[in-house]
Amino acid sequence: MDIDLDPHRIDRDVVWDFLSTQAYWGRWRTRADVETQLDRAWRVAGAYRDGRMVGFARAVSDGVAFGYLADVFVLPEARGLGAGKAVVDAVIDGDPRIRWVLFTDDAHGLYAARGFVPADATCMVRPSAV
Repeated sequence: MDIDLDPHRIDRDVVWDFLSTQAYWGRWRTRADVETQLDRAWRVAGAYRDGRMVGFARAVSDGVAFGYLADVFVLPEARGLGAGKAVVDAVIDGDPRIRWVLFTDDAHGLYAARGFVPADATCMVRPSAV
């Protein structure tokens, strides 16, 4: 498994296919929305097996104090091989001052093992209207 942070290596067709057909969290987005998110991401990570992208994660951050982890996925044929852990680690490793957040209905154990905990009393969320 090869992990790469190069945004030019990200297979945008794989990202679009997964997010538009399999992701429970954002199938409402258009291809243009996803392209904008990829273009504006602070960091992206791809997991590659035999040269093919099989996992992905992206982050939005100010690079100092706040980071938002988003769109983490691993294609079904590569699950259980460590790709999810690897792309998450690649995105969030770095400055320990960054307070990372994410929204997820699954893989809580993966995130807990990386220091994520339920929100505390200092956190408020304004949900989207979608």
